[in-house]
Amino acid sequence: MNEKEIIDISIRTYCNLQRIKKFEKGENPELEYQLREAKAKLALYGVNIQDLEYE
Repeated sequence: MNEKEIIDISIRTYCNLQRIKKFEKGENPELEYQLREAKAKLALYGVNIQDLEYE
């Protein structure tokens, strides 16, 4: 798997987690942890996540 494929998968994962968070009722510590992990991975590859935030 090359770097572009890893970035693509990471972006999709982050976006999916954002959608889950948007509709989640109550607190979900595991979801928050996975979001932090995904953000860190994307930052490692220099991906700006500002445009990926689910509104």
